[in-house]
Amino acid sequence: MRIHYSMLQKTIAAGISLLVLLTSCGNNATTDKNTATDSTALQTEKNNPDKMSKAEKLTPAGAKPAWGKDMTDPMTVVIEKLSSFGAPPLTTLSAPEARKQPSPADAAMGVIKDHNILVPPDNTDTTGKDIAVAGGTIHARIYTPKTGKSIYPVIVYYHGGGWVIADLNTYGASAQGMAEQAEAVVVSVAYRQAPEHKFPTAHNDCYAAYEWTVKNAASIKGDSKRIALVGESAGGNLAAAVSMMARDKKFQMPVHEVLVYPIAGYDFATASYKESDSTKPLSSGLMKWFFQQYLNSPADGKNPMISLVTANVTGLPPTTIIGAEYDPLRSEGELLKDNFKKAGVTTNYKMYRGVTHEFFGMAAVLPEAKDAQEFAAGELKKAFYK
Repeated sequence: MRIHYSMLQKTIAAGISLLVLLTSCGNNATTDKNTATDSTALQTEKNNPDKMSKAEKLTPAGAKPAWGKDMTDPMTVVIEKLSSFGAPPLTTLSAPEARKQPSPADAAMGVIKDHNILVPPDNTDTTGKDIAVAGGTIHARIYTPKTGKSIYPVIVYYHGGGWVIADLNTYGASAQGMAEQAEAVVVSVAYRQAPEHKFPTAHNDCYAAYEWTVKNAASIKGDSKRIALVGESAGGNLAAAVSMMARDKKFQMPVHEVLVYPIAGYDFATASYKESDSTKPLSSGLMKWFFQQYLNSPADGKNPMISLVTANVTGLPPTTIIGAEYDPLRSEGELLKDNFKKAGVTTNYKMYRGVTHEFFGMAAVLPEAKDAQEFAAGELKKAFYK
């Protein structure tokens, strides 16, 4: 049976509606209405610790896939849950239909529900903000820590999804995690997606959101001099490209950028692409499908904003790169590290074994995700308070 995103969310959220009523931050601000489907909805059985089981003890129901023989048990359980939804391959669907399919985040939510795993309470307030961009507006969700400070450093966060699928809800756990662990205001950006909006629309939207954040930081309790960028997958590509655009426009540079398994090239012959014909949730074939949706032609693949591994990255801010073992993008993350270091950019790279693309936001289930978020937050704090 195929389970759509909305159906799964309704199932998980049943009986816990009071847990997702977040208060707004700032004067005259209203809570972002989409927050009800964020990671806050994972707080199942929050008040019944006797029913909780530790994520580390998760045991797969079957054998590990041939492509992931060394995958950790908790990661395997998440992949099994994702497969159980019975969704068709995204490459066989139109982009609008692909956006309706269950995501890895849904699989993690399902594992949490199935195994009664305790998820810590949400310690952020959220509000929504529309930002003017060329040709329209985009939405941002702003996460503010509930620590009572009058001013915070700021993270502009770009979600993944190949520039085509996913949204602020899908990546809510990552944005919330960074807000809490780095104790920073997070501006999570809903850039326009392909194929309705081709390259470089998403890149331009993300730069506009960064510029807006710099100019309006005080209005969201942010310090305009301490702003960093964080992005996952396509969002990692966007974060690096925004830094390049800020450099070229001679605009204020971010103090740091965290690129989590970023799309960084257009070379399908890398070692990890060759190993990833069947990997989940991201395969080589799905990456090619994303490129077909977003790029106007293959020639765009050589654009520096897409091919970060060959781009001039001189002058970019100190950078943290996080990779995953079972991921077609693993090799280009390593190549990107080399390109940054060659250009004299301070770079810290860490690759997590036994996990797949999209693991970063699954801290409630995966010890590696918890470590990766702590690592990213630690690097951000060093930049904020140096």
